[in-house]
Amino acid sequence: MTSKHFRRLPYLRVATLAIAPSLFACALVAQPAKQAEASTAAAQPDRAAAYYHYTLAHNYEDMATTYGRPEYATRAIEEYKLALNADPTSSYLNNHLAELYFKTGRVRDAIAAAEAQIKKDPNSLEAHKLLGRIYLRSLGDLQNNNNGPSQQMLQLALGEYNKIVLLEPNKVEDRLMLGQLYSFNHDSVHAEEQFKAAQKIDPSSEEVVLFMARLYTEQGDLQDAIKVLSAVPQDDQTPRIEYALGASYDQVKDTKKAIAAYKRALDLEPDNLEVERALAQALLNDGQEVAALKAFKDIVEGDPTDAQSFLRIAEIERHKGNYSDAYTAIKKAQDLASDSLDISFNEALIEDSLGHYSDAAQLLEKLAAGSEHTSGQYSEAEKNNRSIFLDRLANVYREQNQTDKAIATYQKMAVLGGDYATRAYQGEVDTYRDAHEYDKATQAARDAVQKMPQDRGLKLMLAGQLADTGHADEGISLAKALLKGTPQDREVELSLAQIYTRLRKWKDASEQLDKADALSTKPEDKLYTDFLRGALEERQKHYDQAEVWFNKVLAIDPNNSMTLNYLGYMLADRGVRLNDALAMIQKAVKLDPQNYAFLDSLGWAYFKLGNYTQSEQSLIQASERNSTDPTVHDHLGELYEKTGRLKQAAAQWEESLNQYQRTIPADAEPGEMSKVQKKLDNARVRLAKESSMPPAAKP
Repeated sequence: MTSKHFRRLPYLRVATLAIAPSLFACALVAQPAKQAEASTAAAQPDRAAAYYHYTLAHNYEDMATTYGRPEYATRAIEEYKLALNADPTSSYLNNHLAELYFKTGRVRDAIAAAEAQIKKDPNSLEAHKLLGRIYLRSLGDLQNNNNGPSQQMLQLALGEYNKIVLLEPNKVEDRLMLGQLYSFNHDSVHAEEQFKAAQKIDPSSEEVVLFMARLYTEQGDLQDAIKVLSAVPQDDQTPRIEYALGASYDQVKDTKKAIAAYKRALDLEPDNLEVERALAQALLNDGQEVAALKAFKDIVEGDPTDAQSFLRIAEIERHKGNYSDAYTAIKKAQDLASDSLDISFNEALIEDSLGHYSDAAQLLEKLAAGSEHTSGQYSEAEKNNRSIFLDRLANVYREQNQTDKAIATYQKMAVLGGDYATRAYQGEVDTYRDAHEYDKATQAARDAVQKMPQDRGLKLMLAGQLADTGHADEGISLAKALLKGTPQDREVELSLAQIYTRLRKWKDASEQLDKADALSTKPEDKLYTDFLRGALEERQKHYDQAEVWFNKVLAIDPNNSMTLNYLGYMLADRGVRLNDALAMIQKAVKLDPQNYAFLDSLGWAYFKLGNYTQSEQSLIQASERNSTDPTVHDHLGELYEKTGRLKQAAAQWEESLNQYQRTIPADAEPGEMSKVQKKLDNARVRLAKESSMPPAAKP
């Protein structure tokens, strides 16, 4: 074998039982005995008769295979028996009879015949191989019926293949099968031993490398799996090895190397759609949407029945804002897999993105209803799916200002318990806050803490709510009581920093961030701390210092949508570096296209640039997703005034004031309400003057 190419071995190869040319050599010249003495026949095998009946048996066996007629198989068995009567000592005939029993489904007879042969000859390789195949088939049947491998059958198979390896020590296939059986038996030590023995026999075997890698993967030792797969010389790499290497890199989240491995696999086997699917998904995971979209489109061109690829196309097009193309792709996916929950959920997201809130709600209501169990018992996977459906449905209700429906939906989610309940209670508080029902928000936070008294996150939520609603001392005391002098205090310190920032206690907020920073041991741990420092500086109108902190966050995480939006809005609102501001906000919206605050920032950036058409589009979308934010209405008022629609501007400023009056001080910057009042007053004066002026004379 050359080193240029791997030899691919099957998982299990059954040796062909060829007829030995000399087996019945004596029978070719012998004449059939006509009147032999009974005593002589018993002592001396009648090889001529045995050969005669074997030939008939072999012919009947061929006919049974060719014509599919079981009666020929029965005749073949009878002839084999007659042949064995003539030559009872023939292991060859006994093995053929046992093999035929196995082929015709008479497994017990096959086992009996093989065991009889082993009793005569303990080292009968063919008999051991037949028993090994029988036990393997039984294992496979049990697994296919979802019964799991039978321990008894597994031990029998292990026993046979251990014997086979002793009798035939240099067969790679036997070593691989024994290694697999040890893997099934959760005996990784002996499995690795057999795979390494196979590798010594044939160092360039593709199957050996793949089995070794699979064993390490099953043990959770992905780095060893990568090491085994990477050790294969480049000239000997095969599509399967490169694909397995890409999958291993995927599992350790090394997406760049996964992409490279998948590309090499695809270069070796360009028409392999399975590899292209893996490559497309890896590209998508790496944020390479254009390349991923191209790959998924190539896949559906090769396989128009691939519903999952159509789904991915729809997701990418939705993220890019191409809602019409997304809708077309999701409909194709739905035609191919109408019962897919994932497809229905993504269709709801597209409807929501298009502002079709009723349609989105209807789809999500159906998914939520279908995920409900009257017993109240759910697996973890079912809990996860149901929580996603309910959470998104509650968000759609919030966008429609259907507060009661949103709360009821979160209450269904809370029933799932654990982290799902925590998220549900947080959703309830946020829903009430959006509706400016702050007393209800506080009560919901208290109820949540009472139901889950050990949940620190809920206690911190209540502390923040208390501080926002005029009970600052109580909120701060509640938060501080959670400090334990351990590294887990970081979450508490960050929450206290936010409380002090909203209370405009800048020095206290900065001190808490210092404490949180001291407990941040990883670079990613510092991201949120740095973001809060930037927000703290911005709230004090220290814009240059704020930008420094925000840029530190983006240097580590360029896709941090929260920071992109905050910095972009800060620049746009001041009319500074507007093109940079727009680019940052556009990126934030792409990352989270349904976030109303991001859409408002985008509209404001377009306004500052004088692009009033796109500004209006984004601001209207923002107001549709949250009609209770006074800033959004203020921005719309500015736009309408600038474009000569003074009545609409006044209406928006009136609504902005209405929402400011319902908003707690922590959610509004000082002086903003008076600015809006001044704009409204000026607009009213101008409207009054316009209405009092006589109509212009006709020319």
